[in-house]
Amino acid sequence: QGQLVESGGGLVQPGGSLRLSCAASGIRPGLDVMGWHRQAAGKQRELVASITRGGITTYADSVSGRFTISRDNAKNTVYLQMNALKTEDTAVYYCNGVLGIRNYWGQGTQVTVSS
Repeated sequence: QGQLVESGGGLVQPGGSLRLSCAASGIRPGLDVMGWHRQAAGKQRELVASITRGGITTYADSVSGRFTISRDNAKNTVYLQMNALKTEDTAVYYCNGVLGIRNYWGQGTQVTVSS
């Protein structure tokens, strides 16, 4: 069975940066779309950013210009570079991958932005 494993979350001060990584294993061929969603306490899960196999990206308005999504198709890995972090970015971040009709989710990694 395929799985996605995230890493890179943690505690950072407002204005700081973090880089999340998500590696897919046991999923062949590579994922059509990879992305990041987040869920803050008491809120619904929302799309943060996504990227197709060909490199087409989509961003939520709230992170556009601050976050950058990228992927390494050879490694079946997706990254999220988060800059100028704000307290409202605090959430559990989930990696997501789509292959045909199959949807894969990671276990989530906590990102906390606080002074």
